[in-house]
Amino acid sequence: MFSCNTSTFAQSTFLLTGFPGLEASHHWVSIPINLICVVSILGNSVILFLIRTDSALHEPMYIFLSMLAASDLGLCASTFPTMVRLFWLGARELPFNLCAAQMFFIHAFTYVESGVLLAMAFDRIVAIRNPLHYTTILTNSAMVKVGAAILVRAVLLNLPGPILLRRLLFPQISILSHCYCLHCDLVGLACSDTQVNSLVGLVSILFSLGLDSSLIMLSYALILRTVLGIASPGERLKALNTCVSHLCIVLIFYLPKLGLSVLHRVEKHSYPALAVLMANLHFLVPPFMNPIVYCIKSKQIRQGLLKRFHQKRVDIT
Repeated sequence: MFSCNTSTFAQSTFLLTGFPGLEASHHWVSIPINLICVVSILGNSVILFLIRTDSALHEPMYIFLSMLAASDLGLCASTFPTMVRLFWLGARELPFNLCAAQMFFIHAFTYVESGVLLAMAFDRIVAIRNPLHYTTILTNSAMVKVGAAILVRAVLLNLPGPILLRRLLFPQISILSHCYCLHCDLVGLACSDTQVNSLVGLVSILFSLGLDSSLIMLSYALILRTVLGIASPGERLKALNTCVSHLCIVLIFYLPKLGLSVLHRVEKHSYPALAVLMANLHFLVPPFMNPIVYCIKSKQIRQGLLKRFHQKRVDIT
């Protein structure tokens, strides 16, 4: 049933995988994951609402933050439905077209988030190195162009993936490694030659996550060089403090990916449930933590949130 002897073109049924060995406890195990998803959706929706309705937050840094929140919501929408179906309804089956579509959106929103983090790093460079030209460089039209470029790049880099998958042969029933569809997972299940698919996937990662992470590190090297040139220790600390929130979400975004990569190469087969948990956290932690980090570190976000609560209390009274 799972053999390549009965393989077909784009007619395979893919079976999602929950936590191996814990199938009887999926309802309980999934409770914290579902709570993380709900909090992520609520938190990012609140961030978008605050930035949209508060004129004091109509600044480049917060416009980029709204883009990040939108990409986090897109990532939640791409992964949450299949996780709910799997953990609560026991529905494991996904047809090829639905699996390919989910794969496209998951990777696209991941690349969008990576691009937004790079744009936010550029925002911090301009704010620290050229504060007098900040508003003239990061104009509304410039931010619209940056946002459009990030979105177009994500679409163009991910569009070949689902198209090239249609030329591959898959078993009639294929078991995925996670509770959602990823490009590397699907390519690994194919029965035909996957060299072109692997090459396209590698190029896609290099021109998105690889390029973005390298440029972000370069950005912080330039920021650190500029800050160390400031004579006053107080001004140095103040300049670095403006980067803390962004640096935290960069680490939150990239460290789970690094941990998952190491786990897949070292202990994936020894602890399959841990590998699945890491894979879930890999997509769930950034959308969950990003609103929390900015609510804690950003005084403007906190003030906007308190102002809305105060206004609501006054209206009720």
